[in-house]
Amino acid sequence: MSDRPLRPIEVAKRLGVSRSTVYRWFWEGLLSGFKIGEGVLRIWESSVEKIIRERSYE
Repeated sequence: MSDRPLRPIEVAKRLGVSRSTVYRWFWEGLLSGFKIGEGVLRIWESSVEKIIRERSYE
């Protein structure tokens, strides 16, 4: 599995949520990633895949 950094808008599209939800989930610890400077966020693809797998069992 690749673990590349994704932009919040890419994550939002994959998960079917808003970009603000992606930021909130990052700050709540549901998505893992890192900040680059002021206001620039990247989310690890593996973190997104984990959310997708968890949602498929609901």
